[in-house]
Amino acid sequence: MNRLINIGFGNVVNVDKVVAVIRPEAAPVKRMVQSAKDMGSCVDATCGRKCKAVIVTQTGQIILSALLPDTIAGRVNQIE
Repeated sequence: MNRLINIGFGNVVNVDKVVAVIRPEAAPVKRMVQSAKDMGSCVDATCGRKCKAVIVTQTGQIILSALLPDTIAGRVNQIE
């Protein structure tokens, strides 16, 4: 069953495909995001705002969100 959560500005993600929601400040995460951008597997859902969360999916896609990881986790927990 597809369960979708809002990750900000009307953008939604399938909860069943999410592996991790992490903060983007660490150097390894920055390298991972840059690598995904270079390969074309990064989706920027920040709508021009500062990236506050990086969502990693099972398929290797990286999704950038302007919401905090705590906010996204809270929305996932509300669904469950």
